[in-house]
Amino acid sequence: MAARQPDHPAVKIPRGRTRDGHLDYLTLSFRELDAEVDAWVAHLRDQGVRRGDRVLVMVRQGLPLIAAAFALFKLGAVPVIIDPGMGRKNFLACVARSQPRVLLGIPLAQILSHLFRSAFVTVEIRIWASSSATARLSQSKIENPKSKMVDSAAADLAAVLFTSGSTGAPKGVCYEHGMFEAQVRLVRDTYGIQPGEVDLPMLPIFALFNPALGMTTIVPELDPSRPATVDPAKIVQAIQEQRVTNSFGSPTLWRKIFDHCLAEDIRLTSLRRVLCAGAAVPASLWADAWRVLPNGRLHSPYGATEVLPVASVAADEVVPASVGGSLIGRVLPDNRVKIIALHEGPLPTLTDARELPLGQIGEIIVTGPTVTKAYDRLPESTAAAKIAGEKHQGSSNKYQTYGSSGVIDTSHLTLATSGADAPVWHRMGDAGYLDAQGRLWFCGRIAERVVTAQATLHTEPCEQVFRAHEQVARCALIGFGERGAQEPALVVQPKTRTEEAVLAVELRELALRHPHTAAIKRFFFHPSFPVDVRHNAKIHRLTLARWAAKQKGHEVA
Repeated sequence: MAARQPDHPAVKIPRGRTRDGHLDYLTLSFRELDAEVDAWVAHLRDQGVRRGDRVLVMVRQGLPLIAAAFALFKLGAVPVIIDPGMGRKNFLACVARSQPRVLLGIPLAQILSHLFRSAFVTVEIRIWASSSATARLSQSKIENPKSKMVDSAAADLAAVLFTSGSTGAPKGVCYEHGMFEAQVRLVRDTYGIQPGEVDLPMLPIFALFNPALGMTTIVPELDPSRPATVDPAKIVQAIQEQRVTNSFGSPTLWRKIFDHCLAEDIRLTSLRRVLCAGAAVPASLWADAWRVLPNGRLHSPYGATEVLPVASVAADEVVPASVGGSLIGRVLPDNRVKIIALHEGPLPTLTDARELPLGQIGEIIVTGPTVTKAYDRLPESTAAAKIAGEKHQGSSNKYQTYGSSGVIDTSHLTLATSGADAPVWHRMGDAGYLDAQGRLWFCGRIAERVVTAQATLHTEPCEQVFRAHEQVARCALIGFGERGAQEPALVVQPKTRTEEAVLAVELRELALRHPHTAAIKRFFFHPSFPVDVRHNAKIHRLTLARWAAKQKGHEVA
């Protein structure tokens, strides 16, 4: 891209406002970003970073993250990227398990590494990075000769990225270079992204796609550790002034942005597409997209840290007023999806799984070029989440995991792959089904289902019934007791202060209109739901269930 469009802006970082109130940006062209990466390569190599090193990256979003990540790719080192804000205990556990040799971080990160030495015990090299270090590097080393890129193979470990931990402890996901290449191709082809477009990514790691796609990155004025605190007016100003054509964010963030636009009678005319993911997109957001995006479409890609993207749906494809789950859309080219019977415990091979017919809810599994093969140093979790595909003659029965020097052949793992020419299937941990038109539907996380003596209740089909009430901002299906004999209940976050007893009666009336919600008689009210930090959209239903167990609630016959 630096050769193709050398003078086109690659990244813009906000640094204040001009006297007339417009955003002021530090701008680097693709040629300058390429030189920036080369400067970082020289700097990292001088500090002792070598091929295969795991490098814990704790730098600011935008230019430092982009430049550092691509420099590490060029060196053949492995960036380890952990979300800020996941909580100190989870964060330190992730650091300890990933065993980085190098810490590339801002001063706060360096201080933390000394305060919690046991988690950072493997760190041999500490490289300091202030918020302005990257810009200075580009100015001082702009004349550096072009650095040579290592010859990385498609199966080489490229990065370790961590899950959000919304239904368990965060886990490191091992990405290979070939998987990243496949992701870039799928995203580009699925959404028709062209070089020269302008992107505002509200999840920092998504900015790493942009240099490969030829898009200009507009760094948003947003704290990635506290995304829900974003000022929507600042995001809208950036979109309008920079003529942003593409943007990614969670349903929670886009709800705030759309509400601001509707209140101020603003239309985001430059946007061609909005990608909204992290949780199911509510019906109200799909409906408002037509009013805010006159020249664009709202899309919801489906996937997970372990495999992305799997499928996608656009606003004009959404089925209105459905209570059968959320339409995920059609499976993208090169991916294959099956629905299998719910099964506790590992499924070593595909023959151990029972595929379900169309329309029947089960677990979603997927295989394709972006499906990751292992969690980092978690063989039990890998065995629980991966299914070996059909075996081919001459294939290996050993699963590969990764250490500080790359791939390690570990025959002691219980999960067996079928070799390079056979697929690895990932268990999404989501319940869903395929319909007669080949479309995929999402019904909720399997871990959050409620199993009564009479039926299995899934979160999304049930919660859709209650989200139709004008006073419901968020709601969560929970269960009391042992699975198989649970009592279902609903926790509600009201939009405004309301008479809880009256609202409970109205919600019960809604419940009685549908067979799958008729058993829900108990209602609890919570002022602010616990949600994931990454998207501020995934509800921690198991946390709410523990809270509700200590509350009285409202029971309506």
